[in-house]
Formats: sequence, structure tokens, C-alpha cells
Amino acid sequence: MSRTNNSCARKSRHKAITTLAKGYRGRSNNCFRLAKRRVEKALQYSYRDRRNKKRDFRALWIQRINAVARQYDMKYSVFIYYFKKLQKNINRKVLSEVFFHKPEAFLKIKEYINEQRSSKT
Repeated sequence: MSRTNNSCARKSRHKAITTLAKGYRGRSNNCFRLAKRRVEKALQYSYRDRRNKKRDFRALWIQRINAVARQYDMKYSVFIYYFKKLQKNINRKVLSEVFFHKPEAFLKIKEYINEQRSSKT
């Protein structure tokens, strides 16, 4: 029986890894063994950081809303509590964009919140 060396599949595997490793420093961009390790680690980092990016942006949105709320003498937690009671389906991303570009829009919402707070007591 003749010996096969699987060169076609091996070449395509190596090519896939080395194309992903383009731009790496040292031997990591052309030496397959090192490139494979570096590419695997890079994929792990990208998987992790796709989740961390969501966390970071949510924190940014909360900081922006809190900054505007504090300008008008209200805490973030109080604002969110009463805003949810208004049953407005606007997420933090949209709120932060509106308040970032037009902080005076917060006054309208604050009026509604103050009405609701006064009716509660």
C-alpha cells in the first residue's frame, strides 16, 4: 500500500493559521508552531473582550446618565427607579445619547418624575 502524506489538507490548515497570524512580531507570523499558539490566544482574547466591551459601554452609559442627573439634583438610582415606573421602554444607551447631546431634555423627564413622586406622598 502506498504512503499518503495529506499534504493538501495540511497546507490549507497551515495557510489558514498563517493568514490569521499576519502582522505578528518575530517568528510568530511565519513559524507555524508559534503562529498557532499566538492565534489561539488571540482568539481567546477576542472572545473575552467581546463580552467586556458590552460591560464597558453599559458603565459608560450609566456614568453619562448619572452626570446629567446630578446636574439637576437627582441621583441615578432614583431617576432609574421612577423612569421604570413611567413604563417608558427606552434603554440606557438611548437615554445617554439624548442626555449627552441635549441635557435639557432631562428636565422634561424630571417634571414627570416629580409629578409621580408628589402624587405618591
